[in-house]
Amino acid sequence: MRMLEQEEENDDSTEVSWEDQQRINTFSKLNNRIRVIQEKLGELKQEKEALDDLSTELELAEEDQTVLYKVGDTFLHMPHSRALKRLEKDQASVDARVAELAAQADDCESQMKQLKVVLYAKFGKAINLDE
Repeated sequence: MRMLEQEEENDDSTEVSWEDQQRINTFSKLNNRIRVIQEKLGELKQEKEALDDLSTELELAEEDQTVLYKVGDTFLHMPHSRALKRLEKDQASVDARVAELAAQADDCESQMKQLKVVLYAKFGKAINLDE
């Protein structure tokens, strides 16, 4: 971020209309939503890595052995085959949530780009929409 020059700061030539204020508010909401989505994607990435590690461990485990499988906050003893099925289901669920959040992030970003074009066209250097 940079400080505005004194000339830029005193530039009162552009009046902010109600519609412009609504666009600015929408941009801010979308920006916050993207940050939340990015946090959730980070958490899902960690969960996916944990599931991948578990997949590796289950490949090395003996098939007649029971394994501890985490469900929520608890660990349950499960037969190896059932744990593999549960793991595949959990991996598919995480992948679906990642795809859904990525689509939401893309939608937010496209809306933000449209708003940036409109707002920068009207306000120029008087508004800063970049982080």
